[in-house]
Amino acid sequence: MKTIAYPQLDERIQTTVLENGLHIYCVPRENSAKTFAMLAVNFGSIDCCFSLDGTTHSVTPGIAHFLEHKMFEEPDGNALQKFTALGAHPNAFTSHTMTAYHVTCTERFYDCLEILLRFVTTPYFTDQNVAKEKGIIGQEITMLRDTPGWQAYVGMLEGLYAVHPVRISVAGSRESIQPIDPAVLSLCHRAFYSPENLALIVCGQYDFEQVVAMAQRGTPRQAAHIASRSYGTEPECASIPEVKQQMAVSRPMFLLGCKDTAPENPYLRQITGELAAACVCGRSAPLYNRLYDAGLTDHTLSSDYFTFAGGACAIFSGETHDPYAVRRELEQELRRIASEGLETELFARTKAACYGKYVRKISDPAEVCRLQAEACFCGANCFDFAEAIASVTAEDVQRRIRRWSAQGATSLSVVEPQKEETV
Repeated sequence: MKTIAYPQLDERIQTTVLENGLHIYCVPRENSAKTFAMLAVNFGSIDCCFSLDGTTHSVTPGIAHFLEHKMFEEPDGNALQKFTALGAHPNAFTSHTMTAYHVTCTERFYDCLEILLRFVTTPYFTDQNVAKEKGIIGQEITMLRDTPGWQAYVGMLEGLYAVHPVRISVAGSRESIQPIDPAVLSLCHRAFYSPENLALIVCGQYDFEQVVAMAQRGTPRQAAHIASRSYGTEPECASIPEVKQQMAVSRPMFLLGCKDTAPENPYLRQITGELAAACVCGRSAPLYNRLYDAGLTDHTLSSDYFTFAGGACAIFSGETHDPYAVRRELEQELRRIASEGLETELFARTKAACYGKYVRKISDPAEVCRLQAEACFCGANCFDFAEAIASVTAEDVQRRIRRWSAQGATSLSVVEPQKEETV
């Protein structure tokens, strides 16, 4: 066992790597009534093209999300029901970059951990349960298609990326999930659910040696070879300058995406990107107040940054009666900062706000596990944010903004109110 201490945050991580490659991270919270456990897989919706044992495979979009749903099935029942019988609260999610299975409990933690380790590493697929799941996931896809915020987000990624599979919705489409069968699910599980591609994260009250012993018993002794992935060759500029949709919204919703280069250090780039985006139109940025005072935006205006294998992008979003005016103001501010640089006070305020945001996040055990899963797959740890924020310079931030201000780097996604039909 190795303990990584963070005195500035009064936090520590107990960690080890099993012989089969499984990484274990435990964060003690002696005063927490609940214990949260997550088993995360470095496999997300973008991993549709990969090579395994000398063979290249191109699987249908939505496969990672479909696999997440089916992993809860066991020969003697459903893992969700077993968790519920123990008084625990299980769930799972799939993102563009990872799949995570998690459970929260106040008692019988080790019983819950045993179930978690078993069902994630032991697939059970049948023609019948796969066919049934297509109807369930099809309904979920329909709900996502009827969700304006999600459609605006997907539209932005479609506008930015011509080739990279990040442009495809995480769940795929009703059409793309139809070919899925037990064979392709087994292939993806074999390709990515190897112990050395997993991370077990626990936050709360636990005995570290017992967690390790259970992980040793509950996961395969040897790690299968992990597939190598391919994301294609992406053009430098945005694919489509504007993506427009009409949905049942009261006023237009917009996302302006700024295409960035693929990061060499994803964790540090994520922090740098968040700082840069906040310097452009975070709540303490001059542009935020100008847009608000002009009545162009309101409290919905926000900034974010997204890194993934093979790419990254800044995201500015909100609601407005004139998304095109907001786009002009944002792009003008990008060009101004790229040329003139950052105000010293703004950069200092933004750093302090970013630090405070992460401190608030780590007060929640569930958020600690999610942050650690994202960080460890990037070669970092969730409490590294303090050092990372401190290391970012104004020139680092300006370099990112300079890239976003380049000609053809942006794409605007707009969801407009549906027009009334004329008789």
